[in-house]
Amino acid sequence: MELIISQQKQKDWPAVWAVLEPVFRAGESYPLPSDVSEADAETYWVKKDGYNAVAYDDTGLLVGVYYLRPDQGGPGAHICNAGYVVASEARGKGIATALCLRSQAQAVAMGFSGMKFNLVVASNAGALSAWRKAGMEIIGTVPKAFDHPRVGLVDAHIMFRDLKP
Repeated sequence: MELIISQQKQKDWPAVWAVLEPVFRAGESYPLPSDVSEADAETYWVKKDGYNAVAYDDTGLLVGVYYLRPDQGGPGAHICNAGYVVASEARGKGIATALCLRSQAQAVAMGFSGMKFNLVVASNAGALSAWRKAGMEIIGTVPKAFDHPRVGLVDAHIMFRDLKP
């Protein structure tokens, strides 16, 4: 499958929301209330100081999205944070890893020297596998940091990758 990845435009939002909403409603991987409104989800996902991308397959179907933004401000603004969602029907095809690798290249182009994920739910084996394939490493674990709706309290990992050449 060929991916066409580009910067998200306002016209993409309805399709982006269609990918995000089931994941946010499930409450298994993002620290948002499962009943988050569309407006609040958009405020969370799209930031003025960030970069948002959409990935369409060769048939024109939106199969994944990501955001990229500074993890902190001021002296910490050289490290970015990112988030990814792959459409349910497109999972298991390497799209998450491809999006992560593309976002790392975008991060370097934007001047970031490292990428940090603040909360990777330990029970999300697919995400952990994808991020490791993209060179991310677990640098810390917060015990019982995420209240998973099916399995209860689970650990959350902090992951990092140095992006300097």
